Amino acid sequence: MGAILKKTKVALAFFSALCVQHSPAQENEKPDQVRIIGHYENAVGTSDAASQGTITPQLIEARPMLRPGEVLEYVPGVIITQHSGDGKANQYFLRGFNLDHGTDFLTTINHMPVNLPTHAHGQGYSDINFLLPELVSRVAYKKGPYFAEEGDFSSAGAADIDYYTKMPKGIASLALGNNGYRRAMAANSFDSGPGHLLYGFELFHNDGPWINPEDYRKLNGVLRFSEGTNADGYTLSLMGYTGKWNATDQIPQRAVDDGTISRFGAIDPSDGGNTSRYSVSLDRHKVLENGAVFHMDVYAIKYRLNLFSNFTYFLNNQTDGDQFEQSDDRTIIGLTPSWVFNGKWDEHQTTHKLGVDARRDDINVALYDTAARDRLGPPVRSDKVLQTGAGLYYENAMQWSDTFRSIAGVREDFYDARVDSDNPANSGTTNAHIASPKLSFIFGPFDKTEYFLNTGQGFHSNDARGTTIAAPTRVPALVKTRGEEIGMRTEVVPHLQSSLSLWRLALDSELVFRGDTGNTEASRPSLRRGIEWSNRYIPHDWLLVDLDLSASRARFTEDDPLVPGNYIPGAIDRVASLGVTVKDLGPWSGTVHARYFGPRPLKEDNSQRSQSSTIFSARASYKVDAKTSVNFDVFNLFNRKSNDIEYYYASRLNNPVQPEPASGVQDIHFHPAEPRTARLALVMHY
Repeated sequence: MGAILKKTKVALAFFSALCVQHSPAQENEKPDQVRIIGHYENAVGTSDAASQGTITPQLIEARPMLRPGEVLEYVPGVIITQHSGDGKANQYFLRGFNLDHGTDFLTTINHMPVNLPTHAHGQGYSDINFLLPELVSRVAYKKGPYFAEEGDFSSAGAADIDYYTKMPKGIASLALGNNGYRRAMAANSFDSGPGHLLYGFELFHNDGPWINPEDYRKLNGVLRFSEGTNADGYTLSLMGYTGKWNATDQIPQRAVDDGTISRFGAIDPSDGGNTSRYSVSLDRHKVLENGAVFHMDVYAIKYRLNLFSNFTYFLNNQTDGDQFEQSDDRTIIGLTPSWVFNGKWDEHQTTHKLGVDARRDDINVALYDTAARDRLGPPVRSDKVLQTGAGLYYENAMQWSDTFRSIAGVREDFYDARVDSDNPANSGTTNAHIASPKLSFIFGPFDKTEYFLNTGQGFHSNDARGTTIAAPTRVPALVKTRGEEIGMRTEVVPHLQSSLSLWRLALDSELVFRGDTGNTEASRPSLRRGIEWSNRYIPHDWLLVDLDLSASRARFTEDDPLVPGNYIPGAIDRVASLGVTVKDLGPWSGTVHARYFGPRPLKEDNSQRSQSSTIFSARASYKVDAKTSVNFDVFNLFNRKSNDIEYYYASRLNNPVQPEPASGVQDIHFHPAEPRTARLALVMHY
């Protein structure tokens, strides 16, 4: 073991030595010094809602992550799963939503949008597999439509993930695990001419527990150059990611029950995909002569996806099968300038924020029938879409007294789309606009306790193709949402920070994921209510406890004569998360994390429901010396037989011995959670 460790350390040193430079200040640092900090920076007086907060890098470093997307699972109440190959966007659950691949949950990385409108696979598709967790400097999250600067897709919540511009320390890591898991990454930063240069890269491979190996291959890189100060500076970022994988999509319960396949088997082993994302962005900030703060992000993104799926097997095509390819090729450009002015009104401190959020997507999207990834003919549908969204917002914050402040805002969003379809009847143009007022009152602190009242309107966009389609029914371009929340945050108990919120959210039209088509579609109006309770307890420097509980109720508010029942399929009702971290017990540190994922209705009449699951993960970390540590991670610690996702719909298996009816069989289709999995990583800091 000692020889292996020594050789691996040499390899890690090679990864990091390319760009390592030590300043005198770095050399005088005491590497054994540890800054004790919590996992969240959510102190009283730091937010405008009880459900708003910031996640620190310490949480990301302490907890094991099965997938990069689980960074968002650190947002209280969020669940991250997968119903297909790991190269595909995750499934997101929050506040009574099955958010599919990102609908109604806005995600940005380095201030660039991740959600993709009019996407081949689903509206708001949000793939963050290009994330490098070691580079994350913070995750700022918000829930509800109460914030003027947040626009499309943010009704349930929003998360802004920031990377470092200057690494606290260089890092290199080599990791191995079950099922062909291999990962190598390195990141560092150093002085370069007048500024600072940061780099990070990742090589990744994983087969997963599947009978048909996933063979997920990922290449990921980041380069950031920054110059200036907090008062006047800029950051230029280049990012690139490419991934390829095989997918074991959701499988029918009956095929597992009769022994046709195992829980980790596939009906169509040729499912999978490939994707890429390349971006360049400029983050410019400056304090103007009048004291106003100017900030602007400009970005350009090139994105591609070819996704092969087969959810119904032989239901529609009994000869070649039902596999289809969804192709998305787009270029995105955007900018987000904003200005913040501080002043006084009748001796009251005021802050004015004015901003613009503009984005243009040039999209080529197509759908093909395929067999074993070979196209069977011309596209079923092919569209060129030019979609533009622009939002103008204003927000005023006023400190009326030492214990009372208000925040009032309004946002106006404009939508324009031109669809050129291969079927002229589906072509056309759409224009729309929507206003979204916001209002919040914050009372306190009183005895280390703060109280919040928040209300606001928001929206989500629909797929542009649905706004011009000839039949069956066109959908509105923009759909209004309305939310309210009452909350409190307290630190009255020593070492305990606790937040409680009661919330309500209504949508004029629900976006529902259809498991048999692999897409989202507009549905009936809906209403959700819920409660969330988040706790951070740090009784000692060496012990941190995080506990989050949430419960919600989701229903359609109008009847559908063709679909009995008002339950929303996939709507989550209960979530619980418990994390316990111990630090610096000699050379040892460790974390245990438990996540409860509650049951969901699978049909509108609630006659079919999913399982619930409780999964534990754990990390043990051993500090070899001042610069080297070993992390041992175990996922699904107790090897629970759980499911990541479940749907209920009709499919048809190709069984010549006992042929299934042409209309198919209604059944539960599920994607299992991975069994107990172990990973070992050697990490070096410079």
